[in-house]
Amino acid sequence: MRRTSPRRLVAVIAILIALAVMIPMAFRYLRGASLIVRAAGLHGTWEDRLARWNVHEFTAREVTVPSREGPLRARLYVPAGRVERTIVLTPGVHAEGLDEPRLAKFARDFATSGLAVLTPELPDLLDYQVTPRLADQIEDAAAWVLDQRELAPDGRVGLVGISFAGGLSVVAAGRERIRDRIAYVMSFGGHGDLGRTMRYLCTGIQPDGTLRPPHDYGVVVILMNAAPFVVPPEQVEPLRDGIRTFMRASHIDMVDKARAARVFEEAIAMEPSLPEPARTYLHWVNTRDVAKLGALLLPLIERATVSPALSPERSPAPVHRALLLHGADDNVVPAMETTLLARYLESQGTPTTALVTSLITHAEIDRPPTTMEVLRIVDFWSRLLK
Repeated sequence: MRRTSPRRLVAVIAILIALAVMIPMAFRYLRGASLIVRAAGLHGTWEDRLARWNVHEFTAREVTVPSREGPLRARLYVPAGRVERTIVLTPGVHAEGLDEPRLAKFARDFATSGLAVLTPELPDLLDYQVTPRLADQIEDAAAWVLDQRELAPDGRVGLVGISFAGGLSVVAAGRERIRDRIAYVMSFGGHGDLGRTMRYLCTGIQPDGTLRPPHDYGVVVILMNAAPFVVPPEQVEPLRDGIRTFMRASHIDMVDKARAARVFEEAIAMEPSLPEPARTYLHWVNTRDVAKLGALLLPLIERATVSPALSPERSPAPVHRALLLHGADDNVVPAMETTLLARYLESQGTPTTALVTSLITHAEIDRPPTTMEVLRIVDFWSRLLK
């Protein structure tokens, strides 16, 4: 995340501190601002003071969470003292799972703010696949927390999902077994309808008809899921192995470009060993040819996303609060997904708060802020922390 110390943020923080002294309600806004400063990695005299304000020591340990699909590896972050709320924080598609550095930092930021955090590791997300059983596993993780008296003293749990897990967390929050016991659900850069999102990734056409070039990451995830529909059975795993190598290189590229280049070369070197059509499809992946991949995959979207468990707009809505946060320029899951999901949830009677902000790209707080944007995002996080 970008490390900066913008003057506007300093001014806003100073105002919040003053308000906290005079107005008790401002306490929760200050708490939200403290979380924002830590999450964005901001530094400076005022930012460092705010980052240290009202912080909680915490411990982290690995636990095993039972699910209908078998035991799930998970990590539990517990702040010192009595736990008031636990959240189930589910990452998006990423091979590092709960060890992914940005997810681990996010969990620590929440724990430092006084929330207990469970990060379950869902095998399909590790393998870049978005499947109906993911919502089942999020539901099962929430049920496990609810069974732990010390983690849910008021009998409720919060759900927070990042990227594709955002929409899936909203699906889980509407499940009959737990819906009355969900304090809130938050979708961070998530979708309302998976088929609609995939159509955007294949075409670059947003739900309102406007064009925005999509990130190649998204269409490659679709190919990973759709491989059984586009190649013969014996080519599915070899093609997926090539895709996994490409995706691993893409993640490494964020921290080590020299090493990433070597892994990209490995993905390219896998092409000749594949029979057609898998060879051509992996070549399109390696050359980031979104247009050709999109044309290949577009006819398969309805078939691949028919399950209601994949889309909150096709599932029962949560009963309690929904918080939806999205980056205005997101080119993986377009921001209009949050707007449309908010409209659906409100039509179902779910109290909903939605914020689309230019401070965020795709599930990362990494843009220089303006004063109003800071106030809006502080208010948003304060609603979650109150």
